[in-house]
Amino acid sequence: MNRARGRSNGGSTMRAGRLLFQLTAYYVVIALVIVIALKIWPDLRGYLPVGGVEQLITQPAKNPLQASEAIRAEHVGNFGESLFWLSVAIVGALICSLPVSWVYMTVRSGSEYDQSLVNTIILLPMVVTGIVIIVQNSLALAFSLAGIAGAVRFRNSLKSSGDALFILLAVSIGLSAGIGAI
Repeated sequence: MNRARGRSNGGSTMRAGRLLFQLTAYYVVIALVIVIALKIWPDLRGYLPVGGVEQLITQPAKNPLQASEAIRAEHVGNFGESLFWLSVAIVGALICSLPVSWVYMTVRSGSEYDQSLVNTIILLPMVVTGIVIIVQNSLALAFSLAGIAGAVRFRNSLKSSGDALFILLAVSIGLSAGIGAI
């Protein structure tokens, strides 16, 4: 019996090590692509949904119902630029959600594994990003969205309470991409 435990722990350690290597390689490749793209197109920096956290933290305290000008892409001036920024934000959400799905697939196996949850983890951030960009700076649209979401009845129950963490992470990725703070 101890041999079987030793093998399963070794296999688990091997899977975790392989996942850590894959995630590290993934993020290194993404960082290199961004650095190279910024060297080639320096103006691209204003369109990247990266680094908005500083704006959120340093924002002066004001009326929470008042629209904030700080949370948006810096150089979005016309419809074409808006579509480009939307595309970049959605691709950013996808790039950030893929590793989350890999982690889910590694930690869940057998009867705990749910392919529909993997699909949700990948698609939900992109949908939330689009919704946040549409609703941005409009309190009326935000309340309309909350009403619509409240009317929708979710029929898929989670197999494990730990799966809710993956859903929350997917929503947070979408929210951060939508406000430009990945």
